[in-house]
Amino acid sequence: MDKKVFLTLENGRVFEGRSFGAERESIGELVFTTGMTGYLETLTDPSYFGQIVLQTFPLIGNYGVIPEDLESGKCRASGYIVRERCEFPSNFRCQMTIGEYLKLENIPAVYGVDTREIAKIVREAGVMNAAITFQPLTDFGKLRSYRVKNAVLSVTPDEVSVSDEKGDCTVVLYDFGSKRNIERELLRRGCRVITVPATYPAEEVLRRKPDGVMLSNGPGDPSENVEIVKNIRRLIGKLPIFGICLGHQLFALAMGGETRKMKYGHRGANQPVKDLATGKVYITSQNHGYEVVSESLAAGRLSFINCNDGTCEGVDYPSVNAFTVQFHPEACGGPLDANFLFDRFIGAVRAAKGEAKCR
Repeated sequence: MDKKVFLTLENGRVFEGRSFGAERESIGELVFTTGMTGYLETLTDPSYFGQIVLQTFPLIGNYGVIPEDLESGKCRASGYIVRERCEFPSNFRCQMTIGEYLKLENIPAVYGVDTREIAKIVREAGVMNAAITFQPLTDFGKLRSYRVKNAVLSVTPDEVSVSDEKGDCTVVLYDFGSKRNIERELLRRGCRVITVPATYPAEEVLRRKPDGVMLSNGPGDPSENVEIVKNIRRLIGKLPIFGICLGHQLFALAMGGETRKMKYGHRGANQPVKDLATGKVYITSQNHGYEVVSESLAAGRLSFINCNDGTCEGVDYPSVNAFTVQFHPEACGGPLDANFLFDRFIGAVRAAKGEAKCR
């Protein structure tokens, strides 16, 4: 019999379940994600740093753990909650169960709780802290004071890495907590990718003479990254730039815009966004708890909005040859509707490279 475990919310609600991960206690920011598949990508997306992730889909783990599908080398979540976990997965690529993986990664996990009710609480009250403990929680002080801090610096790599591919253009990828599929999409399009830490100086980027810059996804409050924003500002107008998720938010801040925390954010693989130029609607994968304030975009042009709540989903900056989106066009797992944005970026990179040769 798995150990009894308690999930205690900041508002005082307690849910009793069973443990199927690491036998340790944890505190984190409780968020929910609505994806029916892609739990491996969710667990290994560094954007979940400091958060306890609740899956709204009731059965998780049915295809087990497939190392090739992981989006990073480590699980960064503070905890994991599911209604029912699958003990006997069926997939020819499966190497272990999700419970075995969570124990290996030292991540506490809970099953057997009413995930629907918990998700409704977060949806109505907003994101709140939660604790996973093996005894009923009596001291709420530490729980209520918890904050996700130094998120980007906790997940960014320590060193520069260069892809083995000899592409016809070179892209510097700022890794703020990047999913591997961003690099894969660039490699598929014939790029040589230089991945650099979040604090890598802009002057060093320019010294390498790349053809474009990617700003990746990542965790935490974008406004916390003051020095990173200043660094991005030194690159603006010098190279084509494409930002995704946190990269979208950081670039907006660098251009004088504002960001703010959302009530419960967008997390899942079914978020509809509207292209304001064409009127087309795309289904997108998303994972963020902060938004760019549309009214603050004096230096950019709103390009996409969320069809559900009207929030900013993309911005074009034609005067500096840059564009950014809040959603994930690399979408793994998730819909591939917005994958064309990588083609748009590489088109801008090659066009700028051609113009530079002509001068």
